[in-house]
Amino acid sequence: MNKITTISIGLLLSATAAFAQSETPKPSQTTPAVNTEQNPAAPVAGKNSFTEDQAKARIEEAGYKEVTGLKLDSQGVWRATAKKDGKDAGVSLDFQGNVTMAK
Repeated sequence: MNKITTISIGLLLSATAAFAQSETPKPSQTTPAVNTEQNPAAPVAGKNSFTEDQAKARIEEAGYKEVTGLKLDSQGVWRATAKKDGKDAGVSLDFQGNVTMAK
């Protein structure tokens, strides 16, 4: 082989190897920002990032209507009064997105 062909092949192999190394593996599992399954220990205390509007919307999505008195307590749990199945109920939303009825 001549010198130019050898250099060309070497450069091609170097570029291919560099490209292969720059690919990042795709994660095999994604972690949602908000848990979609109910935590049996809910409501869970913790730093809550839901805004008041988001908290109200999440509670309504869980089937509650007429959400009133929504307040974030010292444990990081949104608490309110709402109606479900025509009855008044205490309801809460924790930082994990769990909506629970007061017992």
